[in-house]
Amino acid sequence: MTAALLVAALLLDAALGEPAWLWSRVPHPAVLLGRAVGALDRALNRSAAQRAKGVAAVLFLATGAVGLGWALAQLSPLVEFLGAAILLAQRSLVQHVEAVAVALRRSLDAGRAAVAMIVSRDTAEMTEPQVARAAIESAAENLSDGVVAPAFWFLLGGLPGLLLYKVVNTADSMIGYRNARYARFGWAAARLDDLLNLVPARLTGLAIAVLTGHLRHWRAIATDARRHRSPNAGWPEAAAARALDVALAGPRSYDGRMQDFPFVHPEGRRAIGADDVSAAVRLLWRVWRLLLAVCLGIAILSALPLT
Repeated sequence: MTAALLVAALLLDAALGEPAWLWSRVPHPAVLLGRAVGALDRALNRSAAQRAKGVAAVLFLATGAVGLGWALAQLSPLVEFLGAAILLAQRSLVQHVEAVAVALRRSLDAGRAAVAMIVSRDTAEMTEPQVARAAIESAAENLSDGVVAPAFWFLLGGLPGLLLYKVVNTADSMIGYRNARYARFGWAAARLDDLLNLVPARLTGLAIAVLTGHLRHWRAIATDARRHRSPNAGWPEAAAARALDVALAGPRSYDGRMQDFPFVHPEGRRAIGADDVSAAVRLLWRVWRLLLAVCLGIAILSALPLT
């Protein structure tokens, strides 16, 4: 049943995405999760014992998410299906990444403005290859975080598993930073997010490698992935870099300070642009189709009699 619900949710999300007519009138569930994280940050992230308070905040969020997911799942399979469709992000991801390609074809300034919507690094001085590289990195990382991982945890834990993943991932995106304010308070959120993404990130990289004929280069992909500053994001990025024959990651600026990160797949092309971003979008759909086929296969197998 869960796999069948996920198939339907994947199709609905791919068809409708996040309709503005709905989410302009009511808050998106991800927004509500963000508000909960923000409220705990304001209430607890102060004075002493910040790490312990951060652990308590994550436990509260995780327990609440699992409990809410369980309660909603008791109402109806329709509620589970709609919840999964709302919390998947394939269509939204594709739209945001393709918007960078469209804008970059108009002008560099337009491309910078578009990519600023999906990355946190400084964009004002980006070159065209840097804009394209940032968009492709965001596509690869969010394919794992926004599509594969939610599907994975829904398959394993139903709506409670999906909500648990989403609240932890949201918390990590808001408080999981290694800076003076969040290094201790956000520690638990960052570590739990790393754990929950451990398998999905590698599955995403594996799917890209299989679909693009680069499974024979898995050792090289793994080596590239370990160069990445993130223990998980490097896997889909390394696989995508090899699939598209581009160099990803590398130096970039945050808050006016240039940081010298190593390149992933450093021998890949560096003079890239809008066409490479569009190629990344096509890759997103290829992985989505594979995910849909796998879920459909699981649904059919689970429906077969055991005798």
